[in-house]
Amino acid sequence: MSSLDIVEAAHLEASNLFYRDPGLYDSVQADSDSARICRVLIDRHRPDARTLLDFGCGTGRDLEQLAQHFDCTGVDLQPGLVDYARRTRSELDVRVGDMRTVRLGCTADVLVCLGNSLAYVYDNTDVQATFQTFAAHARPGTLLVLCSPVAPIESLSPQQAHVETRLGAATVTITYEWDLRTQVNTMRRHWAFDSGEECRDTIRRRVLGPRELELYARFAGFEVLEIVNEAGALPVSGPGAYTVAHYHQ
Repeated sequence: MSSLDIVEAAHLEASNLFYRDPGLYDSVQADSDSARICRVLIDRHRPDARTLLDFGCGTGRDLEQLAQHFDCTGVDLQPGLVDYARRTRSELDVRVGDMRTVRLGCTADVLVCLGNSLAYVYDNTDVQATFQTFAAHARPGTLLVLCSPVAPIESLSPQQAHVETRLGAATVTITYEWDLRTQVNTMRRHWAFDSGEECRDTIRRRVLGPRELELYARFAGFEVLEIVNEAGALPVSGPGAYTVAHYHQ
């Protein structure tokens, strides 16, 4: 079995600067509109929703906004992120759990999996197990909202961006690799802070195309209602597409 098939908290933390420094993640992603997009999709397909479960909630940044409108619970694989969420957003119900296996013993009106969390599940069997987790927390009419890459990012030359962080300004140089056989998109980042400090991280994401997502959803008892990307009907920005499905079993 390849190391790409193993998704563990320690491996994720070691590979991603944001996971080692959750506060940095919050500061860089402060303008993310994932929660707003989620609200639009929920209002469109399940306007009466009252309860929500967030799988892969990370630092609780999106969950905090969603909790203004729903009774929310969040789950994340990484104890460091859960600890940060509990310290900085103590009003949230955030728990450590692996979305391939966790069972909370409840269902909800809405299930969400944002921030490309599903893309860190590489193995087909694990993807199927994750959808079974969604089904285990669903009842007829439950809405599922996923954000995940549906196509790889391929670039022949490095990309650069200048970002402001809580550690100061930094120039980030990014390169991408695409492995067609494994459907894994590898992003390598070099962080050069104005302070002189440097850091590198490597992020690997599994890309599931729209038809694959639809098949995994269908086998778990969900029917896909729409898949919306940046060119769709919503005014969104950033990577990833939003898959919306409802549970019918």
